[in-house]
Amino acid sequence: MTDTTTTPPVPAVPRRSLFGVGLDPLTMDQTVRRCVDAVRDGEQLEIGVVNAAKLVNMRRDPALAAAVTGCDLVLADGQAVVWAARILRSPLPERVAGIDLFTRLLAEAETAGLSVYFLGAKQPVLDLMLLHIAERFPKLKVAGSRNGYFEDAQQGEVADAIAAGRAQLLFLGMTSPKKEIFTAGYGARTGVNVVHGVGGSFDILAGVTKRAPVLWQRLGVEWLYRALQEPRRLGRRYLTTNVLFLLMTVRELVHRTPTADPRSATRR
Repeated sequence: MTDTTTTPPVPAVPRRSLFGVGLDPLTMDQTVRRCVDAVRDGEQLEIGVVNAAKLVNMRRDPALAAAVTGCDLVLADGQAVVWAARILRSPLPERVAGIDLFTRLLAEAETAGLSVYFLGAKQPVLDLMLLHIAERFPKLKVAGSRNGYFEDAQQGEVADAIAAGRAQLLFLGMTSPKKEIFTAGYGARTGVNVVHGVGGSFDILAGVTKRAPVLWQRLGVEWLYRALQEPRRLGRRYLTTNVLFLLMTVRELVHRTPTADPRSATRR
């Protein structure tokens, strides 16, 4: 882990506005550093990530939009978002993929002796992931885990269980908008320093789902690789949201959307 006593803090940078959403223009290294700083300083940091599909869905779902824009950091998880930001002259330094941030933070936590909590996925998937993580990060302190299948009325109970484990980092392997709404409503109640919604990353780390090869990721077609694995469930969904995202980008070139984020001032 980086020596926090000698490394300077992440410099303050203004958010970039994209489709009216404020995005933090941080690199992967800067994001990891920001998370480490939050643990060191006893702060709470809620991380939101957006890809093309989520930005489209945020236009349709005010609750999702409010939950994402209310996060302390909002990062570009999809390569298409980075490209759109460049076209619309709100450049972002690079893609900060949620799963890559997840594994980087696990490595940091293992080195620094930080405790983590995993919330999400079906129980068999969660169990498999925990086995793989124990092999990959043998010294990682796991404060607890729970599958992601619970009623809305149980959210407070789940948050209290996480708080009881005194975890410092919480990873949510749940789908949108459930993970964003849980974070917005109960993130502070968990008492953790860093909350990161990682979506389907639990399935990938469990070996249930394959991640796209690096070349596919660089070409921005990781979504296509995912759709080819589950064409009936994901094919039409991805095609629809990608077309809508392209149309959103074209419209934005003609008429910029005012930012809806009241906190899009300078961030650390």
